[in-house]
Amino acid sequence: MARVTIEDCLKNVDNRFGLVHLAAKRVRQVREGADLLVKSTKNEDVVTVLREIAANRIVAERKAEPEDE
Repeated sequence: MARVTIEDCLKNVDNRFGLVHLAAKRVRQVREGADLLVKSTKNEDVVTVLREIAANRIVAERKAEPEDE
């Protein structure tokens, strides 16, 4: 993958807000020592995480919708 784009990531995440939230959470995990899920050469953590999301290696948690009574 030569470049990672927002559009590549949005195929796997519902919206931009969710993408930012997911990427920020994953960057924190990586910086705390979590293993990378894609090969990374000289990329910044953020770029590597976006590559993980674009490759569908990271899945966003979906909150359960409240049930109507």
